[in-house]
Amino acid sequence: WLYVGHESQVPQPGNYYATTLARQPVLMIRHTDGRVHVLYNRCAHKGAMLVGDGCGKAEKLRCAYHGWTYATDGTLQHTPQPEGYANCGFGLGHPESNLRSLPRVASYRSFVFASMSASVPDLEPWLGITKLTFDNAVERSPEGEIEIVGGCLRYLHDANWKILLENVSDNLHSMVTHQSAYQPARMARRDLGDAPVPMAIAMLEPFGGGYDFFDQIGHTACGNGHSFTGGDVSIHSEYPEIPAYLRAMEQRYGAEESRRILAVQRHNTVIYPSMTFKCALQSIRVYRPLAVDRTLQETWTFRLKGAPEEMLERATFYNHLVFSPASIAGNDDYEAYHRIQQGLVSQGSDWVSQHRHLSDHSANDDGTSSAPGTSDIVFRYEFEEWRKFMQVKS
Repeated sequence: WLYVGHESQVPQPGNYYATTLARQPVLMIRHTDGRVHVLYNRCAHKGAMLVGDGCGKAEKLRCAYHGWTYATDGTLQHTPQPEGYANCGFGLGHPESNLRSLPRVASYRSFVFASMSASVPDLEPWLGITKLTFDNAVERSPEGEIEIVGGCLRYLHDANWKILLENVSDNLHSMVTHQSAYQPARMARRDLGDAPVPMAIAMLEPFGGGYDFFDQIGHTACGNGHSFTGGDVSIHSEYPEIPAYLRAMEQRYGAEESRRILAVQRHNTVIYPSMTFKCALQSIRVYRPLAVDRTLQETWTFRLKGAPEEMLERATFYNHLVFSPASIAGNDDYEAYHRIQQGLVSQGSDWVSQHRHLSDHSANDDGTSSAPGTSDIVFRYEFEEWRKFMQVKS
């Protein structure tokens, strides 16, 4: 299963969102019956992409090359000079002339996934315990609903996608790689004295929280390559509260239930192999492999419906501060990815190490495994899943 997008990106019939899955051009589009389809973005006639832009709205999908026209569910509706296809088994009325849907399409809490294999397990069992991250993201909305808003921050990295995905759960690197981000933040905080702490400092300073702190955050391996860091505490735990948001949550859920929802501090959730999730910062990152040494990282922000605008402003600010091409921390990671990719070309060793805390983990009742936050357990599980994908099936 690969993450496609959120249903809020196609709110009305005819709305579409064009993207790629494993370098295949695809189209997420809402049909007139309200159903969301994921179609290959390829005309059945000569193969041209039907949609060339990223998003929009169309009553029908018309190919720019020969005018073949399709309904928003992919059904062929018109061809020029249809008599030219008489008695040939192709054209109007023949299913093979429709746009092809991906073999499996499903959604959970309006997050749409698709697979190019018809034999994958159902989506919800595959997500497993990580469903709780999606649940928490939606519950954080005072209206119980979220929506993708604004543009997308795209960052092209000259490294393999697995390096980027591994970094999401690498709590060991922050003290070293992001030293130039958190040390100035610490110095600025000291200079402030009793003055209010600017949000940029509150966001950057925890990157230098110390190895003991990151071990406390913890790792949880969830099966199928999925994982999450944090749970009870994360680098976002001590952000200043927004009183208007707390009031809105308590009006919707009550004080006790609000505390339960907001107590969930999953720092990062990895839905292997294509997306990661930050509930508390309303942030989704999507990883799109372009080549063995090139990966596009997309960062999307979602709005908590019913929450004060300050919540969205904080999330947007964090994404620009940390994940954008012009960010402070993001360029630290870019340099690390580049050096890893270049270093792996070297014949200095045949292997990379995944040994840290090799035997230091515990099994949980829900089938997950927990380990200290600087453990390599998550990376071992990710590569185990990758090996399964790479094995030839008879």
